Amino acid sequence: MKYSFVLLCIVLIFTGKINAGTTYFVDDKSGDDANKGTEMLKPWKTLERVNSITLGAGDKVLFKAGSRYSGQFKPIGRGAKEAPIVLGMFGEGPKPRFDGEGNFESTIYIYNMEYVVLENLEVTNTGPESMPGRRGVKIHLVDFGTAHGITLRKLFIHDVNGSIYKKKGGGGAIFWHNQGKNIKSRFDGLLIEDCHLKDCVRNGINARGYGSRQNWCPSLNVVVRRCLLEGIPGDGIVPLACDGALIEHNVMRDCPRMLETGDAAAGIWPFSCDNTIIQFNEVSDHKAPWDAQGFDSDWNCRNTIIQYNYSHDNEGGFLLICNNGGAKKSFSIGNQGTIVRYNISVNDGLRVTGKHEGFSPTIHISGPVMNSKIYNNVIVIPQKPEEGIDRKVLKMDNWGGPWPEGTLFANNIFYVEGEGIFELGKDKNTVFKNNVFYGKIEGLPNQESLLSSDPMFKGLLGGGVNGFESLGVFMLQKNSPYIEKAMPIPNNGGRDFFGNPVPENGPFSIGVHEAQGL
Repeated sequence: MKYSFVLLCIVLIFTGKINAGTTYFVDDKSGDDANKGTEMLKPWKTLERVNSITLGAGDKVLFKAGSRYSGQFKPIGRGAKEAPIVLGMFGEGPKPRFDGEGNFESTIYIYNMEYVVLENLEVTNTGPESMPGRRGVKIHLVDFGTAHGITLRKLFIHDVNGSIYKKKGGGGAIFWHNQGKNIKSRFDGLLIEDCHLKDCVRNGINARGYGSRQNWCPSLNVVVRRCLLEGIPGDGIVPLACDGALIEHNVMRDCPRMLETGDAAAGIWPFSCDNTIIQFNEVSDHKAPWDAQGFDSDWNCRNTIIQYNYSHDNEGGFLLICNNGGAKKSFSIGNQGTIVRYNISVNDGLRVTGKHEGFSPTIHISGPVMNSKIYNNVIVIPQKPEEGIDRKVLKMDNWGGPWPEGTLFANNIFYVEGEGIFELGKDKNTVFKNNVFYGKIEGLPNQESLLSSDPMFKGLLGGGVNGFESLGVFMLQKNSPYIEKAMPIPNNGGRDFFGNPVPENGPFSIGVHEAQGL
């Protein structure tokens, strides 16, 4: 048996089925491109040398900690599932830094690759003037087919001066694009995690792909998690043309006021996607002239779930669910089946400047949005700091003609310290059940029984508080009148905001805290 195993290993090695790969070292100070590059003490020097080779399964290109490179890093090659190409660093110290200096569309360009890991690098791309389409990292497929196993991890991408103008191409930190006329291309297993994106114009992480339903080829297993986005004026994280994308544990904050008058952007939202899950994220301080909500389920999307998130101090509000009724049906199937549950919104809806001054409902549902379910959320609206700020808690309207239809609001707590307004318009078949309307509210929707007593939170939180750590104040006290008073919701996710189990058949509590048994 022992000799058979040894023989098998020899056969696998010679048939190429075991490939440890080659490790190449790069150092801008002590390196020399005349070296083989395979010894740590005899590294290469330049990006040009690295870009000239074709990498294979198990190969690594490691840049020395603290080194710095001008130009574009454009690796070539394909890894394997069990032996990906790794592009990272060696040694102790700061991440190796790559400066595109505005001379390239992207500082790092991953083109037609698969099974590749890009990690522990610093990236900038600042030119003398802003340029449309300028980005830190671009991942691009053209006539490739399905690209598997691409990971971006622990990158620090900052100071990318793309254009503020969305229609001119924008720009930003990370961009993925799959296309192809001869061979449809898509990603299967695109992971972006633990990255820090700072001061990038216009966007944080966004995409382009086969967004039209008549040419549908969605990317699969796309995950964006634990990323910090700071100083991003436009869209934060926007998966496009994906099925089953997971966006979780990200933070977007400190958004500067830079966009053109009337331009729309929001924090985290899918476009032309199915079965997206957006959870455990925090978005605050968005200041886009239009939209500027923390979270959005956009048009041509089905079965989006937005759950366990914290939204606060966003000028446009907490939530947008929208569908352009004027879009061609061959392109868009509309917005269907959005679920918004167990989220906390504090002090959202503050717009006082720009073309859309005075419009910032906390929840905005627009166009022929079908069968949305919004339940077990806590919406806290403190006293508005200025007279001209929108007081609407909920606004429904008819983008492109038709109105929202079949919307359920259940088990939510609307806690209004000043004055609030519900404005439903000509919506169709909207149902309100077991919601709490606390405070002075105009236009109260029809509900079988009016629940308006103090929910008896353990405490209360105003605006300007970052982090999930303080949100325990929205647990219910044991004398709350809303424990075991909620409407049962099938397929409710199985847990509340704080991780407590939510039984399938009840009893249930209203709000984000399942407090039975206190």
